[in-house]
Order: sequence, then C-alpha cells, then structure tokens
Amino acid sequence: MFRRRTALSVSAAAALLAATPLLTACGTDAHPGAAAVMDGKRITIAQLQARVKDVRAAQAASPQGKQMVANTGRLSLATLNGMIFDEVLARAAADAGVTVTRADIQKGRAAVEDRAGGAARLRTMWLQQSIAPDRIDGVVRNQLLIDGLAEHLNADRGRPDGQRKLVEALSKTSRALRVDVNPRFGKWDDQEVILGETKDPWIVPSTAQPQQA
Repeated sequence: MFRRRTALSVSAAAALLAATPLLTACGTDAHPGAAAVMDGKRITIAQLQARVKDVRAAQAASPQGKQMVANTGRLSLATLNGMIFDEVLARAAADAGVTVTRADIQKGRAAVEDRAGGAARLRTMWLQQSIAPDRIDGVVRNQLLIDGLAEHLNADRGRPDGQRKLVEALSKTSRALRVDVNPRFGKWDDQEVILGETKDPWIVPSTAQPQQA
C-alpha cells in the first residue's frame, strides 16, 4: 500500500482530458451500443452520455455555467478518454500490487482542497475542466494510483526518463487490454495512452446534440 502526501494539480488532471461534442453514435457493428470495449468489458454509449449529462448539470448550476459550457464544448471525447484511462490505470496498478484505500482518498482529497482554498473552490476549479463533483474522489484515487505505480517502477515523474517509464508501463497494459473504440469517437493510441479524434475521411461522426447550459 502506498500512502503519499500528494498535491494533485488541476493542470495534471486536465492533461488527461481532451474534448469533443456529445455524439449519438449507435455503436460499431461488432459492439452495438458500445463507445469502447476493452478486455471484453463494455463502456456503453448510455454510460458515456450519463457522465456527460452529469457534468453539464453541475455546470448549469454554477454561476459560471455558460462560460464553463463554452470552454468544454468537446466534452464527449474528454469523458470517454477518462473512462478508458481509468480502466488502463486500474489494471496497471493492480498488476503492480498498488492499492489505495478509502482513507488514502479522504486524506488526499483533504490535502487538495486545502491547496485549492477550500472544497467549494476545488469543485469549481475542476468543474471548469469537465470533472463533476461526484467524480472528484475518482480523480484523487487515480492520482494516488499513478504515484504508487511510479514508486513501484522507481520512476521519478519529475524527470523525462521517469515519465517515459511510467507511460511505457501504462502503454503495455493498454495493449494487453485490446482497447477497441467505436470509430465515431476516434482512435485509441496505445503508445500515448490517449484517445484521439477520428481522422479517417470515410468515417462520418454522428450528429452532435445541441449542448445547453
């Protein structure tokens, strides 16, 4: 078990996110209704859209809601990217024997809230970056898992070689999971461990739904 006092930066969380409009794809022929499939586990389009709506609802309740929506217009891809990354990281950490307890998460969140200037300030800061309030614990957990995995690998995240070692470990896990993304949502890059936009001209993205605050 790794118990670390870690300052989870907003910019670090944002670096895991990309952005795209909410899509209404019906799934690939091989995986109908799925936004992505990995190691036989499906991330359904319904699950993805529920996450997106959760963020939009939280943003709508914020005084800065209109600006938040305008700045996170490509939310569906960001959300799917995060959902896939969650699975890759969880598997890599489990394979390395890295665990995080509820107490670790509570302690880590308290530290982050303190650095952000309070719980309300933290919620606002992360909502601006497409993280709904009920997902904050998950982001803290991910950061602790990344820290633990880096420690297991003896990878100094402050150095390029340490970052490379960490990415290589996640890339290996990503390949093992055989991530298959609905092409309407883009392509998963095992090497960079990130979801990119669809660039094949013969694949037509689904019509985006109007996004309202």
